[in-house]
Amino acid sequence: MTAPDHKPAARLAHVRPSMILGLVQKARQLASEGHPVIELGIGEPDFTTPDHIKQAAIEAIERDETRYTIVPGTVPMREAIAAKLKRENDLDCDLADITVGGGCKSIIFNAMMATVSPGDEVIIPAPYWSSYPDIVAMAEGVPVVVDCPQSQRFLISPAQLAKAITPHTRWLVLNSPSNPTGGVYSAEHLERLAKVLRAHPHVAILSDDIYEHLMFNGHRFASILNVAPDLKDRVLIVNGVSKVFAMTGWRLGYAAGPSQIIKQMNVVQGQSLTHACSISQAAGIAALSGPTGFLATRSASFQKRRDIVVDALNVAQGISCIRPEGAFYVYPDCSGVIGKMTPAGRVITSDIEFCTHLLEDHYVSAVPGAAFGLSPHLRISTAASEENLREACARIAAACADLKEAS
Repeated sequence: MTAPDHKPAARLAHVRPSMILGLVQKARQLASEGHPVIELGIGEPDFTTPDHIKQAAIEAIERDETRYTIVPGTVPMREAIAAKLKRENDLDCDLADITVGGGCKSIIFNAMMATVSPGDEVIIPAPYWSSYPDIVAMAEGVPVVVDCPQSQRFLISPAQLAKAITPHTRWLVLNSPSNPTGGVYSAEHLERLAKVLRAHPHVAILSDDIYEHLMFNGHRFASILNVAPDLKDRVLIVNGVSKVFAMTGWRLGYAAGPSQIIKQMNVVQGQSLTHACSISQAAGIAALSGPTGFLATRSASFQKRRDIVVDALNVAQGISCIRPEGAFYVYPDCSGVIGKMTPAGRVITSDIEFCTHLLEDHYVSAVPGAAFGLSPHLRISTAASEENLREACARIAAACADLKEAS
């Protein structure tokens, strides 16, 4: 009998497996073998979910809230989101303008699948969160990647945006504070981008605000809708509870935007996820409606860790790191180590090979800039203890010092 040909769908030809998850798996394998691995590769806060949020989930279980909910999310969940958006972001949203999904990745997937047709273009500033272009490709769209180097703090300029827009452009993706760089779009910068966008009414804007509460040194979060409310019918706000509330495993995200887009997204969700977990929604209500005083404390902790890492990396040979304004990542330039040779005789030809050297020879797990569309860099998560961050940076400095000029 001939074995079936389980060939992948054509749409997967341009979709990459997650490099981040692959590196995390490799790091954990080395750790399981007894090696002293310090894992700085995954974007997950090291705090715990606050007790009042966990208690809300327990009480929901005890009330037997374990059945299907409606596709867009429960009414109380969407009411909590609407109240949060009004209270914290000065945005007015009806319940029909809001949908709840299984994390921000699920929300973004729904948005692209619901609105992108073959050949539609999505402008993605690089460095980018690694899933953006692959989700666009899965929707059979065309990711238009715009390189935004360290010299412009990894932010897309108005001139770059204007040049990238074509008649086929469907979306611009903005992420502030950014994963992987921690870069922040100021209100003034967003105003300049909005001026460009007004000249192109066919372009929608996906604003990924998941790190909005992790802002440093007095920088204030701004949404493009705060500076350009006239764009409301073109902006999809994406957010969730995973990062600032330390709820990554709860898988709960949401979007707010034009009701027509939200309705289309609900069609996709209704035939895939169906709805977000009922218990997670109960927890999400508590997160968005409950006390938030601890968020400033957590942000201050991440700011201190950022400073530890940036200061340490900038004395390592061949490394240059700017000080980000938000999130819990740094994105150092490692061009100074490219072309050098390890003690084992391997020549470092890319940031991928440098990160491999760090992991295999010095047991520090970081993610190469290649995963985020801009090399040679690496992303280091500062969501780790100060002790581990100091030790990891010392190992990185030692790894750099050990490199020699290739003959």
